[in-house]
Amino acid sequence: MEKMIASAIFLNGGKAVSSLSDSSVYADCDPDQLAQLYSDHGADVLLVFDQSDGDEEHDLSLTLMRRMARITDIPMWGAGNIRRAEDVKKILYAGCRKAVLNASKESNLAMLEEVSMRFGKEKIAVCICPDEEPPLSEEQKRQILTYADSVVVMADTVREPDAGLPPALLWLREGEPDLQQVCGYLKLDHAAGFGNRRTQDPGTELMGYKADLREMGAEVNTFTCTVSWDDLKTDANGLVPVVVQDYRNEEVLMVAWMDRQAFENTVRTGRMTYWSRSRRELWLKGLTSGHFQYLKELRVDCDNDTLLARISQTGAACHTGNRSCFYRTVLKKDTPQRNPMKVFEDVYGTIEDRKAHPKEGSYTNYLFDKGIDKILKKCGEEATEIVIAAKNPNPEEIKYEVADFLYHMMVLMAARDITWDDIAQELANRE
Repeated sequence: MEKMIASAIFLNGGKAVSSLSDSSVYADCDPDQLAQLYSDHGADVLLVFDQSDGDEEHDLSLTLMRRMARITDIPMWGAGNIRRAEDVKKILYAGCRKAVLNASKESNLAMLEEVSMRFGKEKIAVCICPDEEPPLSEEQKRQILTYADSVVVMADTVREPDAGLPPALLWLREGEPDLQQVCGYLKLDHAAGFGNRRTQDPGTELMGYKADLREMGAEVNTFTCTVSWDDLKTDANGLVPVVVQDYRNEEVLMVAWMDRQAFENTVRTGRMTYWSRSRRELWLKGLTSGHFQYLKELRVDCDNDTLLARISQTGAACHTGNRSCFYRTVLKKDTPQRNPMKVFEDVYGTIEDRKAHPKEGSYTNYLFDKGIDKILKKCGEEATEIVIAAKNPNPEEIKYEVADFLYHMMVLMAARDITWDDIAQELANRE
């Protein structure tokens, strides 16, 4: 079983802070941006601890969790402010893969069976702090083993996991163990994963960190290619072209070249590295601009002579500042757009343009001028029209009414500054 390398975000008052004991702001960016960074850098799981006070701050933390869940590609485990089963539901509905209950709270252990049966054992973890709390009784261990899937151990030293509990993800609060110590822990049968200040540091390239651990014998999640460089057909200069594509919306961003070292560096670190033909040197994309590219998937074509890299792009891919190098149209046939997502984006873009630049006689501007109550009324009316049309066997009527409803829904989305990307990420996050 591959072991996890964890990053963590500690929330307090809508900010990401250093740790449970340190309320200083940890990173000069929003928590959702930090979550994206951990995901891109190669973390396998993101621990999110809400240490806010009061219901208002807790609601803000839940909102942040929802934003983070939409933007990150890795599972989130949410902890903090769990007082009743409904709080577990809120954390899971915010997009967390697991809710983490605090073993030091009797109320949390008392609800363990209820939330396990209600939401599934695989969605429940328990946090223990062996340096601060009395040892768990055998009955408590049995209860945790029966109703929880994992434990998060918050400790000050590397310690062997308790075989009487579920697999343990160790979060080391103090110190910086060397790779040999981390590797030794991950090799233990009951160890599920590891994290500490280093894996939380936004500057740590976790793919390289994990590659070092794998070379030492730890079973961690790194890129493994089914095709080696020697399987590829290079040109006369020993290079292979790489088509670079945004993994979210499939937009083609650029074309570059790789030699053997660029290919191997990319696979090892997860950051796109190319061979610059003009400078005749290795080129880590983003090293100068900060616009790094993080590898999500690498494909090879049928002739083994071209690679397709699906990546997460930071900022612009093009040196001109444009998102894509292919920003100029030199020829275009006027044909209707058939890609459903592109159609939605184009219609939504028109609605947003009407919102920003009102046009006389526009029905969309009429709705915006009338306000949210009118928009909601129309959404309700159009939903009812769908129900009526669905009773009619003619599918054309249903198509017409669904299209009407989707248009009015997009007006509502624009009025509340919600995009199709927000909706798509929310749906993708659901199981």
